[in-house]
Amino acid sequence: MKTLQIFFVALVAFEHIYFMILEMFYWDKPKGLKAFGLKLEEAKASKTLAQNQGLYNGFLAAGLIWSIIHKNNFEQLAIFFLSCVIIAGIFGAITTKKIKLFYIQAVPAIIGIILTLLLK
Repeated sequence: MKTLQIFFVALVAFEHIYFMILEMFYWDKPKGLKAFGLKLEEAKASKTLAQNQGLYNGFLAAGLIWSIIHKNNFEQLAIFFLSCVIIAGIFGAITTKKIKLFYIQAVPAIIGIILTLLLK
């Protein structure tokens, strides 16, 4: 494993830990409202859904961390979980009509996959 590969996989993992915390614990708090551009009423109505979404982000982070720890299968695990992140980032950007989401979520994962494929 190369340092740059690990850096990008870890970056995406930490992003998803942050997303998980925001969605599970701060969705209807000022920090979450600001991050997601929601009104309090909207956030309260969708809080359970956001917590579920946060849990999935936690699973993505766990998988990415697992890929770093499990050195024998790093490439396969990293490519799988980074692909999941890219698909989620593309879908999220399309459905929310917020291109910023693509750049925050999918682009680091795309860079991570490219590095993983190039630096085998």
